[in-house]
Order: sequence, then structure tokens, then C-alpha cells
Amino acid sequence: MTKGGADCNILPNLNFETHHGGVAGVSYDSDSNTKTIKPCNPKYTDYTPCQDQRRAMTFPRENMNYRERHCPPENEKLHCLIPAPKGYVTPFPWPKSRDYVPYANAPYKSLTVEKAIQNWIQYEGNVFRFPGGGTQFPQGADAYIDQLASVIPIKNGTVRTALDTGCGVASWGAYLWKRNVIAMSFAPRDSHEAQVQFALERGVPAVIGVLGTIKMPYPSAAFDMAHCSRCLIPWGVSDGMYMMEVDRVLRPGGYWVLSGPPINWRNFYKAWQRPKEELEEEQRKIEEIAKLLCWEKMSEKGETAIWQKSVNGGSCRRSEDDSQASFCETDPDDVWYKKMEKCITPYPKANRDEVTEGDVKPFPERLNAVPPRISSGSIPGVSVDTYMEDNKIWKKHVKVYKNTIKIMDSGRYRNIMDMNAGLGGFAAALESPKLWVMNVVPTIAEKNTLGVVYERGLIGIYHDWCEAFSTYPRTYDLIHANRLFSLYKDKCNFEDILVEMDRILRPEGAVIIRDEVDVIVKVKKIVAGMRWDTKLMDHEDGPLVPEKILVAVKQYWVVGENNSTSS
Repeated sequence: MTKGGADCNILPNLNFETHHGGVAGVSYDSDSNTKTIKPCNPKYTDYTPCQDQRRAMTFPRENMNYRERHCPPENEKLHCLIPAPKGYVTPFPWPKSRDYVPYANAPYKSLTVEKAIQNWIQYEGNVFRFPGGGTQFPQGADAYIDQLASVIPIKNGTVRTALDTGCGVASWGAYLWKRNVIAMSFAPRDSHEAQVQFALERGVPAVIGVLGTIKMPYPSAAFDMAHCSRCLIPWGVSDGMYMMEVDRVLRPGGYWVLSGPPINWRNFYKAWQRPKEELEEEQRKIEEIAKLLCWEKMSEKGETAIWQKSVNGGSCRRSEDDSQASFCETDPDDVWYKKMEKCITPYPKANRDEVTEGDVKPFPERLNAVPPRISSGSIPGVSVDTYMEDNKIWKKHVKVYKNTIKIMDSGRYRNIMDMNAGLGGFAAALESPKLWVMNVVPTIAEKNTLGVVYERGLIGIYHDWCEAFSTYPRTYDLIHANRLFSLYKDKCNFEDILVEMDRILRPEGAVIIRDEVDVIVKVKKIVAGMRWDTKLMDHEDGPLVPEKILVAVKQYWVVGENNSTSS
């Protein structure tokens, strides 16, 4: 755990500049007229622009609308660098980080009081300890996962990607990791301060999110398993709209786990202090919707029920004009700011009649196998050959990155983001038990490839980089941006994107930007006014290739350290 004093091994010879002064007729400006981007006021240390508490309170409470993304208009955006809190330190390396988080990094004790008896989190001196408990798993997450694994094939690699709705501090996802299952966890930014921040400090994939009025930012048929443990989502309301949304993102043959009320209400209604009639009706509705969705109940034990989504739609309903079922006619992967619908997502065409779970290979085989969306030709312009070539290129790129950033796979970088993930080649080439990658597919990307990323057993999210990402500050150790700035050249301000990268990057975290030389020149000029140390490099195939690589390390600085602040 370091505090300041950048590690010299991060980037050897950091001030080295490539000597291609006039490549492609581009001249490199001196930094004499660089604009300095000042630090923000200390009150913004945990600022989440699109989930700002004050702005949220101006939106309707109905269906959790106020907890959804509401980004600031252009004139309210902060054009300053978010400071780290005093005493900020580098998190412990994984797996120690799963159980311990430095208090200074997220100094919020309310959960330790509120959830004291539930074994979520304990405050011990200068660290928080996470015993691995949860409201629904008093014996610990491991014992709870063992119970699930007696029904769900977690061991053999069939189940690899999981979704945890209303995740708390994400202990379920944290303990699934050693079983080679990667969970995308989300929880709203709410009265339980910093749940998602704690998850990310622990090194567990998580975003700020809520099931509200708009669709989740994930593609259809993405997850092998979805989970809700006392997540307080009213599954039976609005004609089962929330269950229909889970069904959209659940792969055929995938599993849905519901723990807590109203499951097995007969035995637990007294302990829950809820009227049994109310709980009975809640469970009846859930069972009814599950049947409509072609989910078969596999198990109900204690307070936990497990359903499995039918492997193909035809085996459950004879025709899609089933009188009770209303089917969606919209593109199931077009979800960014789209209203949630009360309809069932049809099975993928190739899957409708003869599908087996063997469609996606078990992990880790599926990481480099040809994904079904590519073999079926459903992504225009992406063939099996281009996929194979893409994998080869990223193996080569990542090899160069590891030589440049010596500590890349040492365990020092745990939370990694790929801002323009394409087919997930960067994440696949990096694959390691020490790290995970949030693969972002920009909403304006030419090809919608996020489904492919999930078919490879990786996780990711849709996002528009003209807006802030749904996370707390300082939650990523390494950020990779491949041709992202070329993509956004005429769409939004480079400075806004770079300030957002700085917000979500940890002090002493690294950035790799790969792009055309003229774009890199513009980016480098803005970065010169930020607290980043940079190194410009030629493409691995030599100085004549117009694509260049800018590697940067964010300096260590905290609130009040010779900072002139701006509001």
C-alpha cells in the first residue's frame, strides 16, 4: 500500500519522447500555452455527476426514477479535477482487498451501524473489514454459494457471467470470483452511503444503477445467472416488467435466484413482520410471471428460490401469439435511455427452435472460441476471420503494454476499464485471476459488439462518453482508450472526456491511449494541463505507422496539498 511517491517501475523513463517531430505533416506544439485544469473544491471528493444527490431529489420518486441517471447540462459540468480525500492510499492487492478496505479511501461508517448485525462490514482501526456476510447469508457468502451450486452448474464453467441486482457491498460477486464466475453488481447511490464505492474499493465489478423506468445498459442474452438477495425490487408490480427486463438479459438456459421475502412466506412471515396475505400474493404474482416467461422453478429451499429460463422458447409455448404473452418488437440490444417495456424479448432467431446450452462453450474455452453472434453472422462486417485476426492483434498489443508498464499483471492493477472495447480482445488478452476488465461499448460505436463480449465470458456495459460514467471517483486502476477520441472527434469535448477519465482513475493509476497521431497531439496538449506524467510511443510496427500510443500515470495528490481550488 503506497501513499504518494510514484513507483518508478510503473513507467521506466517516463519523460522519454518519441522522435517523430513531423509525422504526417503534424507539428508538435510546445506546452507553453497549455491551459491548467485546476482541482475542484474538496466537497466534490466523491462526486458522481449523473447520480448527484441534490439533482436526484428534483425527479419523481415513482418507479425509482430519481435514482436513475440524470446528468448535468453543459453549463453545470465541472471543469476541474476531483481531489482524493486526505490520507488516501493505494488499495490492498487482491485477494486481501476483498476483505479489507482502507478507511481513508471511503470514510463512511453508516453501513457499519445500519448493517451491524448482518455481518456486511466492520470498522477496525484504519480499515473496514468485510466478513463476507449478508442479510441473506449469515453463514457467509461461501456457504450461500455452495447452496446455489447444488442446483446451478457453477463448478464446470457453464455459468460464468452473473448479474447482481441491488448488490449491497457486492459480497456475493466477491466470493464468486474464486469460482471463476464474474458478476456485474449494481446498487443505487442511496442512503446506504458508498455501497458501490465499497465494492469497487474491494476490487469487485460494480456500477451505480437501479431497476427503474429505463432498460439496464446490458445486451440481451448476456448473463448466465441473475441474482437478487433482499434487493427490495418489487418483482410482481407493473405486470412483471422488472422480471421481463431480467429475462431480456438472461441467456436461454440461464438461472434466476431470488432470496428473501416473499420466498417460502409460510415459514417466515412472522420473522419478517409482514402480513402473510400480502406475502402470499407477492409470491403468487412472481410464480405467475415466471411461468409466462418460460422459467421453470428448480428449487425452493429456506428463503431461496431458483428458476431456470427455458433453453428454447418453442418447448414452453407453441406460438408467439400466445394470448397472455406480449412480445417485444424493438431491438433487444438498443437500450440506452430507452423506456423499459412490458413485453417478452423473443429468443434469438438461431435459438428459437434448436438450441442447446452448448451454444456457448464453458469458460475458459469460450474466451477465445468463436462467439455465436459472430458464427451466425448477426454482426454485419464481423466474420470469423476478422474475429481471429482481432484476437491476434490484441495479444500483440498487450505484450507491448506489459513491457511498457512493468507492473501491469503484478496484481497492482485490479479494476481495469476498456473505454472502447470492440470485440473484447484487450480484455481477453489480459485475462488473469488478478484483474477484471469493464468492457465499455460506446453507444455511438459503429458496431454493437457488447453481446460478443458477454459470449466470451467477459462483462461490460453500454455508455456514451459525452456523459459521466456511473461510478464513484478513483474506482479504476488502469484505463485503456483505443481510438476512442477519433470516435468522439465531432461529438463532444475532448477535455470533458479526459476530466472524466481523471475522475474515475485512482491516484498513481495508468492510462493507455491509442489513436491517430493528430488526435494524440490534441489529447497530449490537454493532458499537459492535468496532473498526469506522460510518455509518447510509436506503434509497435515502427514510427511510420500513423497510430501512436500515449501512456500516462496520474500523480498522487489529495485535498489541500498546495492546491488552488476551483468550485
